[in-house]
Amino acid sequence: MKAHLNRLRAVAMAGGILMVSGCALIEPVQPWEKGVLAKPEMTFEGDRMDLYFTEHMHASREGSSGGTGAGGGGCGCY
Repeated sequence: MKAHLNRLRAVAMAGGILMVSGCALIEPVQPWEKGVLAKPEMTFEGDRMDLYFTEHMHASREGSSGGTGAGGGGCGCY
């Protein structure tokens, strides 16, 4: 039983070391690779007209405006 726990502990330790060493291999993003992240498709908001339409729908449906950072309106209709 004790030998089983020692083997299990060794495997867990080896797995932990492998996971930590995998994080050390991450290379920083080069300046010429950042152009892909600057594309309009990569933004959280998406299209400005779509955002305006969504805010207009919220104002019409909920009787309020703003606060579009939080999801849902409490009624479950979004």
